[in-house]
Amino acid sequence: MNKTQNNAPKDNAVSGRKAAKATIKSLIADLASKDGVVRVKARQQLVAYKKRSVAPLIRTLSNENDWVRWEAAKALSQIGNPESIQALLEALTDKKFEVRWLAAEGLIRIGRKAIVLLLEALVKHSDSYWLREGIHHVLHDINRGKIRKVLRPVLIALEGPEPSLEVPLAAQAALDALTKKV
Repeated sequence: MNKTQNNAPKDNAVSGRKAAKATIKSLIADLASKDGVVRVKARQQLVAYKKRSVAPLIRTLSNENDWVRWEAAKALSQIGNPESIQALLEALTDKKFEVRWLAAEGLIRIGRKAIVLLLEALVKHSDSYWLREGIHHVLHDINRGKIRKVLRPVLIALEGPEPSLEVPLAAQAALDALTKKV
């Protein structure tokens, strides 16, 4: 067997990754199209790429264009990859409600893997109304089973009269309870 034949599968894999990367880059650019059909098709294809499109979509969440951020948040929400937790958490403070909502939906889809980062964000940034609102939405929807007992005080604090004061304490207590169980 000659060297060319021996390297063929490796070369095909490399060229396949390069082609996928170029396609994803093109699809990301299509998220800025003025044509809604083009944007939807691009988002659907990005979702089909799953993990391979997560990093480019995360970068796209900081785009100046509102609908580009919306499309990126929607795609990440549909993919539900834990690698996007931090980016979706940051998107909970986006200036557009629709982007914040989709970020919360993505975190709900990811589920319990996001809880520790959500609680840590509440401890550090409880002064952000939008962040508290988004995290409340997420925790409310993933508050099932055994975790309910740990999250209930956090939800009560988020709904209370002084959330910016009460939430960090409740979130820290929940974090402490979760780390003791691990």
